[in-house]
Amino acid sequence: MKQLEPVDVLVIGSGPGGYAAALRSSQLGLSTAIVERHQIGGVCTHVGCIPSKALIAEAERFALRRQWGAVQEGYSFSEAQAFKQGVVNKQSGGVRFLLKTARVTVLEGEASLVGPHTAAIHHAETGLQRISFQHLILATGSRPIEIRALPFGGRILSSTEALSLPEIPDSLVVVGGGYIGVELGQMYARFGTKVTILEGGGQLLPGFEGELTAPVVRQLKEDGITVITGAKVTGAHQHTNSIELYYQHQNEPCDIQAEYALVTVGRQPNTDGTLGLESIGVALSARGLVVTDEQCRTSIPHIYAIGDIIQGPALAHKASYEARVAAEAIAGKRSVIDYKALPLVVFSSPELASAGLSETDCRQQSIPVAVGKSVFSINGRALALKETEGFVKIVAHAATGLILGAQIVGAEASSLISELSLAIEMGATIEDLAMTIHPHPTLGEVIMEAAGHARRKIEMQIQR
Repeated sequence: MKQLEPVDVLVIGSGPGGYAAALRSSQLGLSTAIVERHQIGGVCTHVGCIPSKALIAEAERFALRRQWGAVQEGYSFSEAQAFKQGVVNKQSGGVRFLLKTARVTVLEGEASLVGPHTAAIHHAETGLQRISFQHLILATGSRPIEIRALPFGGRILSSTEALSLPEIPDSLVVVGGGYIGVELGQMYARFGTKVTILEGGGQLLPGFEGELTAPVVRQLKEDGITVITGAKVTGAHQHTNSIELYYQHQNEPCDIQAEYALVTVGRQPNTDGTLGLESIGVALSARGLVVTDEQCRTSIPHIYAIGDIIQGPALAHKASYEARVAAEAIAGKRSVIDYKALPLVVFSSPELASAGLSETDCRQQSIPVAVGKSVFSINGRALALKETEGFVKIVAHAATGLILGAQIVGAEASSLISELSLAIEMGATIEDLAMTIHPHPTLGEVIMEAAGHARRKIEMQIQR
């Protein structure tokens, strides 16, 4: 067994949380190593955020070309897959370059904890290695949840397999109407697949207000997608070239046949297996999440955890944020996590984004609010882009004007939400936003108009 040089910080997992933690630790003068069992960049880079957004963009371009009659006969899905893989390779190479220039030691293999300050790394080619560390940051991520009625394999896909199909399927049933199911279902629909989404709850994209999801649902139907809510899948039977799913809907047994079934009912943390957390005393919740404090510190003070394996939504940007907090805490800084401005984004068409409190949240907490809205349909830039669906909604405190939250459904919502996240983070008021000069003509003016709407409501209340 080879004993490696000890380090100040060992990071397990090289996804957006792991590599950000390694980079920040090194920047702060700490000797750092990172362990990855599969591919540098993790799930996000290889089978998650990056490849899915590449294929979504390619599907939009394909749909436009088809609308213009510019799609050539014999179009091969391999073209889209090649584009996707090129994006993935560049992103992965970029992560490797950043780690190299930051002088982070990259170790390939499966890590397991054999003591509070020691990890063993198993690799088929390099054999067994051991490394000692002063501090550890766990960033092992998550994997798709497998349900008993639909075990992965054959024609039952997780999001990983759905991103690597060699051909565009004729038909696809998506089980689960969360953001992954909606994004991938709409993506394949735009390539020409007949898509059905089965959602067990009462609405698609649970967690977003109904008025926000309504434009997305309308567009899904325009894209030819059948949406069935309140559908509980009970089983499936795989055939040579198809799969038949059985489900309950309104207390009636139903079935549907398709070429593939895609299961997107959530993700589970990678805290089990050979990692060895419980053997060294790291506390886990009933769901298998690592219990952490406001600095991402676990029940063992020198061990930290970030990303999908701790409480909160499984988001790449959340993991990267927590990575910086953990690294800075190790370096003795007073960084703590604060999620009040954490943005949530769905790369549907139209896009969805939110940050802070919703109007519903505020009502439930008895917070008096002034709500401002503005629509894209009267915005010059949106009209020019033919992207007029949707609106911006800003929630402000009725007495102070403090911006509490914001929601967007519409073009470039994923980018526009950053301005509103900053406003919430810095404690800006609705007047600050309304009086900020926005360039014309831009989509950002919809934010300014929504803020102005809320400001006028507050002024009217004061005048009364």
